[in-house]
Amino acid sequence: MPFLGQDWRSPGQSWVKTADGWKRFLDEKSGSFVSDLSSYCNKEVYNKENLFNSLNYDIAAKKRKKDILNSKTKTQYFHQEKWIYVHKGSTKERHGYCTLGEAFNRLDFSTAILDSRRFNYVVRLLELIAKSQLTSLSGIAQKNFMNILEKVVLKVLEDQQNIRLIRELLQTLYTSLCTLVQRVGKSVLVGNINMWVYRMETILHWQQQLNNIQITRPAFKGLTLTDLPLCLQLNIMQRLSDGRDLVSLGQAAPDLHVLSEDRLLWKKLCQYHFSERQIRKRLILSDKGQLDWKKMYFKLIRCYPRKEQYGDTLQLCRHCHILSWKGTDHPCTANNPESCSVSLSPQDFINLFKF
Repeated sequence: MPFLGQDWRSPGQSWVKTADGWKRFLDEKSGSFVSDLSSYCNKEVYNKENLFNSLNYDIAAKKRKKDILNSKTKTQYFHQEKWIYVHKGSTKERHGYCTLGEAFNRLDFSTAILDSRRFNYVVRLLELIAKSQLTSLSGIAQKNFMNILEKVVLKVLEDQQNIRLIRELLQTLYTSLCTLVQRVGKSVLVGNINMWVYRMETILHWQQQLNNIQITRPAFKGLTLTDLPLCLQLNIMQRLSDGRDLVSLGQAAPDLHVLSEDRLLWKKLCQYHFSERQIRKRLILSDKGQLDWKKMYFKLIRCYPRKEQYGDTLQLCRHCHILSWKGTDHPCTANNPESCSVSLSPQDFINLFKF
């Protein structure tokens, strides 16, 4: 069997089969070309043998090319498919299982981060994987994870949005990698330990770039938020689902600071994220004897998870077990495919592959 790996003997020499055995076939310019053509075996055998040799050379060349691609860190291996079939067991028609790494490779997360409706969903999924599922990914999936993370950071550096969200993601990932590399050991991560140290240094560099961002004020002299009536300003603030955004908005202008302290605004925010039972367990009274909804909100988020809301999510078809983005057509045999689809949160997506 021919040797197909990278070797100092590659690509080797050409040999042809003759009646007297195998003879070396060199180039005419070398001066040692075999002149006794009559000693060759019949033409049919000659063509078969040389065809086999040429195929071997093609396979070796393809393998060398693949090895070169594998050595590049930024090479991506996902297929950018719109949907995948999720199978949890082996059947007569299909063998094997669909893992989290396979789904992460095949679904088009690289393009999804460019969609503002899917951006927060992908970032939350990356954060959950960084917390506890990084070691369950294959080597290719871990490489894709870092490539997608790099695209996310570059996008944030370019448009200067969702900075705090990406800071938290990078800090979570760095903390997890420190634990895996130092305490648990390098055997839990796929690849050379030096490669992961380099990736940790890259994460620190990204964090430094995010900290050095200087948000430029747009050169716009038209109508601003503070020029709107107070009822419209308050209505816009009620659309914010994160209390930290309200605090940041109140620091932008003195007038907005007064609106950001509105008790009814914080009350609606608490009732949106938490149940009445959770709220009753964390009651806080102000100096005036009234409920301090702002302090209650920040105390509640330390005790209970907030309600997650995304513009677009992954969905699973209960009829055909196909996983796809919401609004993406998939080959479903059900009469009403929309009624069979269930939206998945990032945590539901990870739980889907826990066997």
